Amino acid sequence: MGGKGFVGTRGSQGFLAAGAAVLLLAGCGGGSGGDDAKAAALDNGQIASVLPNAKAVPGWRMYMKPEAQKPVPDYPPSVCVARTKEQRKTACDPVTSWGASAFVRKADATTLNFWTLAYKDEKAADAAYDILIKWYGGDRVGVNAEKVDLGSPGAEREANRAAVGTMGGPATIAQIRVGTTVLGISTGTEGKSTVPDKEVKAFATMFAERAQQAQNGEKPSAALPGH
Repeated sequence: MGGKGFVGTRGSQGFLAAGAAVLLLAGCGGGSGGDDAKAAALDNGQIASVLPNAKAVPGWRMYMKPEAQKPVPDYPPSVCVARTKEQRKTACDPVTSWGASAFVRKADATTLNFWTLAYKDEKAADAAYDILIKWYGGDRVGVNAEKVDLGSPGAEREANRAAVGTMGGPATIAQIRVGTTVLGISTGTEGKSTVPDKEVKAFATMFAERAQQAQNGEKPSAALPGH
């Protein structure tokens, strides 16, 4: 299911207040390979740099610039959603930083959202991934969802596509774990054109590479080819 982008804010602590709504509507170098070359914990600034910017996704208009924040009790990570209180403790309480960026393609009102959850180590991220995919995976994107082949970005990955999302048109949700991070991608549209699977795969590969670059101590630079 798709949302209309990350809209609305609630002060400096709540830039993703609408992100929760949108993402729930939206679904509810070799570093991009299956083995994590390094698994360093990322700070707030690094998480913001991992999130794709306008240069990383040419052809899309930025709706919300990359932004990250540390969780605080009054504003837990709104993109961290689990089925039970105990699962939330495992997946969401350990988050050390989180953030998102969002884009739109005006021609058909298509949205493209990226989000990142950071953890202190790979073990915590792995446990969180297993819980979060139970929420974001399967039919969460829409009824009769079908798997999307992402190739092999990150250590774990899953993507699903549905013909009808909350925006009325085709939608996708993808989740990837790269080392100490769990990454999410969602697309949705009011039109009838599906974001092609090969495009979703390219988003996932690029995003995973950016996360690995940051964990390697590099400035994330992975981007899609320009048009």
